[in-house]
Amino acid sequence: MKIYHTPDDFSRLAYAVVTSGTFDGVHLGHQKVLNRLKETADRNKGETVVITFWPHPRLVLHPEDQSLKLLNTFEEKAELLKQEGIQHLVRIPFTREFSQLSSSEFVKRILVDAIGTRKLVIGYDHHFGKNREGSFEQLRLSSAGHGFDVEEIPAQDIDHITVSSSAIRRALESGDVSTASHLLGRSYSLSGIVVKGDKLGRVMGYPTANISVESHFKLIPSDGIYAVRVQHGGHWHKGMLYIGVRPTVDGVRRSIEVNIFDFDSDIYGESLTVTFEQLLRSDARFNDLEALKSQLDKDKQLAQEALRKFQ
Repeated sequence: MKIYHTPDDFSRLAYAVVTSGTFDGVHLGHQKVLNRLKETADRNKGETVVITFWPHPRLVLHPEDQSLKLLNTFEEKAELLKQEGIQHLVRIPFTREFSQLSSSEFVKRILVDAIGTRKLVIGYDHHFGKNREGSFEQLRLSSAGHGFDVEEIPAQDIDHITVSSSAIRRALESGDVSTASHLLGRSYSLSGIVVKGDKLGRVMGYPTANISVESHFKLIPSDGIYAVRVQHGGHWHKGMLYIGVRPTVDGVRRSIEVNIFDFDSDIYGESLTVTFEQLLRSDARFNDLEALKSQLDKDKQLAQEALRKFQ
């Protein structure tokens, strides 16, 4: 997949099959649009193009609101789109100036002049342009004059739960990683660098790798203990991960710590990716470290059972 960090870097294609959006999470609803994109490109001997916006528009338009947490960094989103088989990813640097672009200007300047769109595929209730004024109906009426066709994918529900990035965020914020995985079509993941901790886990027989997540806007699931899979150096391991402030030792800073089963290597400064497979329990305060260690023994058994399906 080729990545273009501005539309100016893109060279028009003979037959561009295009979609646009933030694509946070690249979830099942997004995948429906992407599959249609690929089917259309294959049928017309064209090439697939995804137009996305970074930073996320809300981060630019409402910088005072720090509540938005994203399912993906740009790099994660790009990798997921690559795995979906997309050929071209065009990043539009989202600024306040760009937000003033009318829907008709967006169609002309981006879809037509920059990309050379021949077929546009959009998700249900898609809006674009200044104040989100652009709609499918507007696109349908104007597309012929610009030389492209437009198709809208209808709303997709799974088990009566609307597939949306917001629904996935709500699930993760409550620790419901099973629902999040169901809506994403894969386990939720995060990546970070291993940093030094106070080595309290090692004292109890459960050494942990403390993970520092660089992106301030990356969504971290709710506090608790999770069964996870850990990728390090191209290899997958099983483990259990803690998120919380460590109330048993009167901690004050929220930490992310993973105990990797059957693993004993110095990996400070190295990158880890963890996938959340199951919530084992919520965070809790224990009377002393011995009581905490006893609970960790039980947590490990539960995690091993939850991860048994993975080789």
